[in-house]
Amino acid sequence: MSFRTFPPRMAIALGIVLILVATNVLAAPATYQLYVDGLSCPFCAYGIEKKLGAVNGVQGVETNIKDGTVIFIMKDGVTLDEAAAKQAVKEAGFSLRKFEQVRSASPGTPEGRAK
Repeated sequence: MSFRTFPPRMAIALGIVLILVATNVLAAPATYQLYVDGLSCPFCAYGIEKKLGAVNGVQGVETNIKDGTVIFIMKDGVTLDEAAAKQAVKEAGFSLRKFEQVRSASPGTPEGRAK
């Protein structure tokens, strides 16, 4: 099929699909990876997930005991600062070793490591 015979409806549909895909990538929620000292068992994971899940704007929390990491997934348009993360981790009974933004919700920032 040559460009001249490409049906206008297909071109419009393709354009809409590309816009939706681009919007989805740019609107990805901010995600943070916290390196936490003291995570050693499923009870630790449950406790920290419960405490961190109550932080304003958090959509989800995932804990990896083996790596000592906690992934924060924020609601669209909401970000998390290091001080708030550190306080929440401290209140849960652990200490924050490292705070890293993994994905940004701001337009123009590619997926993957933001820092």
